[in-house]
Amino acid sequence: MIRNYLKIAIRNLTRNIGYSIINIGGLAVGMSVAMFIGLWVYDELTYNRYQSQYSRVAQVMQSQTFNNHVYTQYAIPYPLGIELEKSYGSDFKYIVMSSWTGDHILSHEDHSISSVGNYMDVEAPRLMDLKMIKGSPDGLRDPASILLSQSAAKAVFGDQDPINKMMKIDNSLDVKVTGIYEDIPHNSDWNEIMFIAPWKLYSTAENWVKNAENEWDNNSFQLFVQIADRADMKTVSDKIIKAKYNRVPDSEKIFNAETFLHPMDNWHLKSNWENGAQTGGLIEYVWLFGCIGIFVLLLACINFMNLSTARSEQRAKEVGIRKSIGSVRKQLVTQFLSESLMVVILAFCLTIIIVSVSLPMFNNLADKKISLPLGNAMFWLISIAFILITGFLSGSYPALYLSSFQPVKVLKGTFRAGRYASLPRKVLVVVQFTVSITLIIGTLVVYRQVQFTKDRPVGYDRSGIIMIQKKSPDFLGKFDVLRNELKNKRIVEEMAESSSPLTGVWSNSGGFDWEGKDPELQTNFSVIRVTREYGKTIDWQVKEGRDFSREFSTDSSSIIVNEAAVKFMGIDDPIGKTVRWGSTREYKIIGIVKDMLMESPFEPVNQAIYFNEEKYTNWIVLRLNPDRSLHESLAGVEQVFKKYLPLVPFDYKFVDVEHANKFADVERIGALSGIFAVLAIFISCLGLLGLASFVAEQRTKEIGIRKVLGASVASLWRMLSKDFVILVSISCLMAVPLSYYFTADWIDNYQYRADIAWWIFGAACVGALVITLLMVSFHAIRAALVNPVQSLRAE
Repeated sequence: MIRNYLKIAIRNLTRNIGYSIINIGGLAVGMSVAMFIGLWVYDELTYNRYQSQYSRVAQVMQSQTFNNHVYTQYAIPYPLGIELEKSYGSDFKYIVMSSWTGDHILSHEDHSISSVGNYMDVEAPRLMDLKMIKGSPDGLRDPASILLSQSAAKAVFGDQDPINKMMKIDNSLDVKVTGIYEDIPHNSDWNEIMFIAPWKLYSTAENWVKNAENEWDNNSFQLFVQIADRADMKTVSDKIIKAKYNRVPDSEKIFNAETFLHPMDNWHLKSNWENGAQTGGLIEYVWLFGCIGIFVLLLACINFMNLSTARSEQRAKEVGIRKSIGSVRKQLVTQFLSESLMVVILAFCLTIIIVSVSLPMFNNLADKKISLPLGNAMFWLISIAFILITGFLSGSYPALYLSSFQPVKVLKGTFRAGRYASLPRKVLVVVQFTVSITLIIGTLVVYRQVQFTKDRPVGYDRSGIIMIQKKSPDFLGKFDVLRNELKNKRIVEEMAESSSPLTGVWSNSGGFDWEGKDPELQTNFSVIRVTREYGKTIDWQVKEGRDFSREFSTDSSSIIVNEAAVKFMGIDDPIGKTVRWGSTREYKIIGIVKDMLMESPFEPVNQAIYFNEEKYTNWIVLRLNPDRSLHESLAGVEQVFKKYLPLVPFDYKFVDVEHANKFADVERIGALSGIFAVLAIFISCLGLLGLASFVAEQRTKEIGIRKVLGASVASLWRMLSKDFVILVSISCLMAVPLSYYFTADWIDNYQYRADIAWWIFGAACVGALVITLLMVSFHAIRAALVNPVQSLRAE
């Protein structure tokens, strides 16, 4: 019996090759989308799972209240780690202070590289569950040691054994390599860390870090913990909520600091905070793409159902004969489900080929390192379940429908599908296009939001600006000589120094006062230290007053503020007004600049104060000469830097590229959504193409009679196209409110956002109608052009 079923299934597939291609191709595309999304979702859900104790590891965070609004941050004060060890030590297995992950120079003899790493407490390797290749996880107990990742060790030492070899960090700190660990996987929040050096070395080498040991108001560090084996994460988090508040001076208690634990398994997917509450994050996109994958697979199954039921009359006599010779309905259901399963298996084989070929492009687009786990038994178990579910979904309705035919009517030739037989197909077409149009509208909204934010004024000229971080003491005292030579050679137009990169703010501070300030107003300004040429280098826009200048010796006690600061301070005529910082430092406002977009492009610009100070600068900003080629300018800058800084790798960043990177996550989501939406439309159109072909074939004689009676090609085209246009129009009416609901909810997450324009819905609906007409018109016009003699000669 099974052999007979297979033989008939193969015969049907080969006899109707066009429909078979549409069925198998549509299912393969739908299954490919579902598999891509499944791999992506699995990668997201298993983020940080390389750490065997991920459910017991957490980052200590804090919330503080400023002007009745709660701000949540990762930055914490140094003494908090000491306080947790002292007062709550029994609740923790490991407590690890950490610097921020940053760029550094690693060098051995004459070879140096730029690398990313952290200074961390001695228990860091155990808390991070590093897989040691050589050496011991206790290697950081030596204050002059370093642990290298496998790739960093290869980059610095080549094929040599690095263990116990000496090297330098930032050309200033001598350390010994005490361990090599496996590179941390890509789907980890620690994946960039290429080396770890001891926290004790950091606090010894940097006076400001050592001094911060007793500064509860200096939030400049990170703190990671692993709770004790029998401890509960929420219980411990609730217990330490006042750990900082109880230790700060009374003057700081107004900020109502609350410390808590953010579990490692939430770092990646639940990282958004609003007014002290956790408000989601990437988990929303995981659910979104999971739903898209299910819907796209359903679209492909709907195609199969539609085409199978549409061709029911061609299988009717087969059903009648089988029933007349004794086949029961259960056997017929089994036959049609087995045919469906065979189609799904063929589609799955094609899916494996499509995914294998396309995976590198998908990884590049999604910024992933996903591989197809063909050697994993669990993958095949899931795939088998996937095939069975898809086979049942796509074949259940056709099987039940075809097996319900009455043999007497079928064999007498009196069987008709009935006036309502096509209703389920019409409903399914409406569902297909509703989902597809909703996806298209969502993609257009995401694209418009990104473009709207990209077009947001940044307050300075990004073109031709590069930034170089001062990673080592080699830069001390070299700025003027570098600037003079680069300007004399006309390689740069201007250059300056700053404490923060142009695309970020590294320091915020309170404690500011001015005449007329509301005593209840709590202050928190972005603090940026710059040299006098900063404004000319970046071409910021001075709205009032003047820029810093070498002609004014008093500029060392002067400040420039942005428009947001003036609004925050509520000062009329701010030029010349005095601002006090702490109890001893007074500064005069000499200029107001247009708000510069340095942090998130999706958020309002923070109030900022620019100080004219050289001492604490960390970056060099250069504007390249536009009259030279980019390649020539960079080569010239590198040559001059190598002349005066021979041991420092020439590592630079383009400001416009760094700014564009701020949109990377949203653009990635938009691009993936767009591709899935296009594939959804493609699958829907495949089904539409098959149905249009079948309808045209089914109405061949009717078309012939109408032509004999004088019907024009245009009228026949309208007749055949009308039903499909009506169905897609209904889909548009359903998709518009549905998509508006979801996109409005998504775009509300952004304070700086574009309106949801009406033309987005219009464009998506018109596009769907145009595509429908193109798909249907080919078969409609071809059927209308057939000679009626050929259509009616059998009558």
